[in-house]
Amino acid sequence: MSAELGTVLVTGGASGLGAAVADAVAREGGTPVVLDRAQPDDGLAWERVDLADPRAAEAAVARVAERHGGLDAVVTAAGIDACGELPDIEPEAWDQVIMVNLLGTVSVVRAALPHLERSHGRVVTVASTLGLRALPAATAYCASKFGVVGFTRALALELGDRVGVTMLVPGGMRTRFFDDRPEEFKPAPDQRLNDPSEVADAVVFALRRPPGVELRELVITPSAEPSWP
Repeated sequence: MSAELGTVLVTGGASGLGAAVADAVAREGGTPVVLDRAQPDDGLAWERVDLADPRAAEAAVARVAERHGGLDAVVTAAGIDACGELPDIEPEAWDQVIMVNLLGTVSVVRAALPHLERSHGRVVTVASTLGLRALPAATAYCASKFGVVGFTRALALELGDRVGVTMLVPGGMRTRFFDDRPEEFKPAPDQRLNDPSEVADAVVFALRRPPGVELRELVITPSAEPSWP
């Protein structure tokens, strides 16, 4: 029997994959709560926070848990990028990718764990195909997502059966993630990209596994994804 979703904290839930996950959770009867700098368009519960600030992220999680009487799941979908060869990227921009993608993930999960242990809840971290395969002009993003991979695998071993842990490894999706990139770093016009709602459905499937059943790692890409395998 599938588990009930309950209260699901979604980082980056105002756009892209995070918004698709929040919508899917609501559609399936759960209560999504968004952590983001921007307010969601659909009126979902929301806590404004800059995930590049680990202590602020932890405080935001505490406020959400108090307001909603605990947490049943966390999905860490927030992510940013800074493309280009290492000497060409502003140091602050490079650092920001690590702060949001890796330390933002860690700080939110850390703060949520006491609540998730009480509810026997679940964590879904969002890595990337570039967390398993490196490409040039992507040092910040690869470093952050390789970090998420290592963090998640270690976390799953650490938590055992106390909290469910799944690592999502998505390929390219049709979101605004690529909008601000220089043209040379955007997907090719004929490149296939997944609809984020399809990926969000996979996240909900992972969240609904019953206690004792673990979907540890889930790769979901377009059939012609250039960065996989």
